[in-house]
Amino acid sequence: MSAMRFLTAGESHGPCLTVVVEGLPAGLPLQAAVLNADLVRRQQGHGRGARQLIERDHVVFEAGVRLGVTTGAPVALRIENRDHASWALAMSPEPPDPSDDARQAAIAERTIARLRPGHADWAGAVKYGLSDVRDVLERASARETAARVAAGAIARVLLRALGIELTSHVVAIGAAALSPREAEAVAALPLEALRGAAEGSPVRCAQPEAAARMVAAIDAAAAAGTSLGGVVEVRTGPLPVGLGSHVHWDRRLDGRLAQAVVSIQALKGVSFGDGFALAGRTGQEAHDEFEAGFGRRSNRAGGLEGGMTNGQPLCLQAVMKPISTQARSLRGADLGDGSAVEAHFERADTCAVPAAAVVAEAMVAWVLAEACVEKYGGDSLAELLAHHAASEALVGVRVPRPAEDAGR
Repeated sequence: MSAMRFLTAGESHGPCLTVVVEGLPAGLPLQAAVLNADLVRRQQGHGRGARQLIERDHVVFEAGVRLGVTTGAPVALRIENRDHASWALAMSPEPPDPSDDARQAAIAERTIARLRPGHADWAGAVKYGLSDVRDVLERASARETAARVAAGAIARVLLRALGIELTSHVVAIGAAALSPREAEAVAALPLEALRGAAEGSPVRCAQPEAAARMVAAIDAAAAAGTSLGGVVEVRTGPLPVGLGSHVHWDRRLDGRLAQAVVSIQALKGVSFGDGFALAGRTGQEAHDEFEAGFGRRSNRAGGLEGGMTNGQPLCLQAVMKPISTQARSLRGADLGDGSAVEAHFERADTCAVPAAAVVAEAMVAWVLAEACVEKYGGDSLAELLAHHAASEALVGVRVPRPAEDAGR
């Protein structure tokens, strides 16, 4: 079992989302305001839908935090769904009373039988033997990412204690993408400057000219009743050497990062460093040659070699597909008889790529924090930091082989 893990529970229109985080060291400073700041970031971005005008996401700690620090016990928190007030009758856990006309009408109004392509509707209904897609939609909804961002914000606090920083930004929305010149300028930005530029943009794009093109693309899609996807990037500062491992497939950090990021709703692919562009290069052009003192001339691998961090910054890109719920509905099918119908329309975003960047950042933060706890260990933050300091002191110190000790 991993040293750290988190579980989420809750439906999109249920009373709240719940998060349980296990494996945090005791003594980690943790305040709701820090988590709330990231929840606000997730709700922002040009192209978001009306749901973001209703919710005011903030966390309430239920367990595991006392007097501003973690106790070593599991941390439990909840995030209220303010929109639940309009859904209470339809989402109640209590069985319906046949004589309660108001309740019966509310349930009927929220029942869904028209399948939406691109969603979990069809597969989920078949898997669980459902006649109402509502039970699939509620849990499959990207509303669940608020819980992930809260968990990722906790992970970020732990990473900062170890001197590790990360941020995210948007590379492309639809056909509006950073030009090669703009991408080169963004790549040259120090991490703090990149963070500031992205946070100041309505689409989390660090180049104002490209951001304007992205805003225009979103507006055009909204006018046409359709949606847009895009590409996001998560970047860190230099990481410790040796997070992850090469010895088993499920311990390779690139695989763990890819799984965590692709598990985000609507994300369909991940690459590291120069990613797919490496396929068109020679070996002379693809790798990061060493300099004296173990430095590197480039970071085409994105900070990962052999399933482990190599001391360079991590650079990860992820692709988000266009949201399939849209005003100009696609062709769907009736869950009952399979007849062709117009797909169900549930309130949705025109573009959630800026929000996806924040969620991807949270998931990367979680995996990195988990890998740090695995590598350094310790039941308290003080113990973990001491182990980290000792490990960093050994970087670059070669361990002699037994044969080299012979005769000494």
